[in-house]
Amino acid sequence: MTDVLPDQSPHDSKAAAISDRGHSFGLLRGNSLSGLILRRLLLGIVLLWAISAVIFAGTQILPGDVATAMLGQQATPQAVENIRKELGLERPALQRYVEWLGNAAQGDLGRSYSNRQDIAKSIAPRLSNTLYLAAMAALFAIPIAILLGLISVLYAGTIIDRGIAVATLSTISLPEFFVAYILIAYFAISLGLLPSSAIVNPGMSGWQRLTAIALPCMTLVIAVTGHMVRMTRASLLAVMSSPYIETAQLKGLPRWRILLKHALPNALSPVINVVALNLAYLVVGVVVVEVIFVYPGMGQYMVDHVSKRDVPVVQACGLIFASVYIGLNIIADVIVILTNPRLRHSA
Repeated sequence: MTDVLPDQSPHDSKAAAISDRGHSFGLLRGNSLSGLILRRLLLGIVLLWAISAVIFAGTQILPGDVATAMLGQQATPQAVENIRKELGLERPALQRYVEWLGNAAQGDLGRSYSNRQDIAKSIAPRLSNTLYLAAMAALFAIPIAILLGLISVLYAGTIIDRGIAVATLSTISLPEFFVAYILIAYFAISLGLLPSSAIVNPGMSGWQRLTAIALPCMTLVIAVTGHMVRMTRASLLAVMSSPYIETAQLKGLPRWRILLKHALPNALSPVINVVALNLAYLVVGVVVVEVIFVYPGMGQYMVDHVSKRDVPVVQACGLIFASVYIGLNIIADVIVILTNPRLRHSA
């Protein structure tokens, strides 16, 4: 309740409260920078809620019974019923969903059906491993993609440009598991330079950890670099046809200087978007790579518990993956607004 000062009438305090609410709604409706960011955040929250409903519904319609899967086909009906009551499965689905969503919003992801361990504590080190692998892949993929995109535009129409185009199309077309097995066959089996499984533990040094994740990191770099190269090239070529670029060319500036100083800063918006999408993919789409290389990340953890019909773990992993994906896209939208002069000035 708004406090009324001695020299302020109740009518004035009520008007001030209405003004504050009007200002809040104005932020949502207006084109201010804070309003645009706030709308992105609210949209992300709504989208995450919708995804949580889909995740919960998807785990509920899976064939089979969780209690029967835990006890085996030889379990008595009474034992199955006792397990269902212990896990709360006899309650209505809507009631369980509301309880699960409320607990998840407070950071409580529940306990695993298979080992009764706290899911949040079990996921934390695996999420850290997944983020580490994704960060290492991004650390190599982003500079390589931008460099190849610049080279492709610098030598547009030449054999170098065509070679980069063929290479990127090839990497986009190849599925991850195929690339992973090719790398294992060559670097691990034929040359014996790198381990075929990416087993890491807390006691490893930084170099040992990098060596262990080299092959899965290379797989992810190959998987995402092609998209970023093609988007960088397309954005730069679109900017290179602008009048101010033609003016710079008429002044006799070197092409590489025009690219770096004038074209690249103005081509960043679509590049940032595709980089954010690929970063999200590195975190969310890492499941196949983690399974192939036996990497102790969230993807491997989720697949292990899917086979056990451990519904709370699957729900928690799906919600975390969705949160990371939505969060990275919101960050990308904000960066695009801040780096694009037209969007920034219109805000």
